[in-house]
Amino acid sequence: MVSPFDVLDVDEDADEAAIERAYRDRVKEAHPDQGGTVEEFQLVRRAYRELDDRDRNGEADDGTDPADIDLSDDEGEADAVQPVRVEFLDYAAIDDYGWSLDDDDLFRKASHADLDESAHGRLLVHPDESLLEAAENRGFAWPFSCRGGACANCAVYLVEGELSQPTDHIMPEELAERGFRLSCNGYPLSDDLKIVFNVKQLAELDDLILPPGPFTRR
Repeated sequence: MVSPFDVLDVDEDADEAAIERAYRDRVKEAHPDQGGTVEEFQLVRRAYRELDDRDRNGEADDGTDPADIDLSDDEGEADAVQPVRVEFLDYAAIDDYGWSLDDDDLFRKASHADLDESAHGRLLVHPDESLLEAAENRGFAWPFSCRGGACANCAVYLVEGELSQPTDHIMPEELAERGFRLSCNGYPLSDDLKIVFNVKQLAELDDLILPPGPFTRR
């Protein structure tokens, strides 16, 4: 049996802060770019998701005690994490149309507007990709600069879903609570996400951005 606590190397009575610290350490170690494997990276992300559900809801998604959750499949291997579906919208379109970032009908309005596919669309984020990497790998050019969680050039606004933030040296707590995240090292934890990218032009982020970095299209 492989439990979420074993994967993150924390005690079963670990609090939210301890779990968050363990996750930040383990997800960096397990990333393929740092010598880890896709399988290990998937396992760490799923373990954190299970324990995060416990902290937010008092139990796992299905009501099971996280200590009793087995993250291995029938053959004893780590159960694979599937790609996450992301619907995205460019903040520039919101500004052009005079929409509100907090509008509950924002994505419905976007779907009825004649927007370019780069301004509103969908993409898949694979288990070993950050949100920014997934956008780049699917051919989109989203803003970024440092790629290390030290600026808000790559910031997105989370409308729906969960996006973890293993590294964040810049985002104030009040903005994080409102739903702002960094796409350069943000990893989806829910099956679906709705996000607004290119929010760096918002006034509240002015002091958190660096001079324009490169835009790439792959």
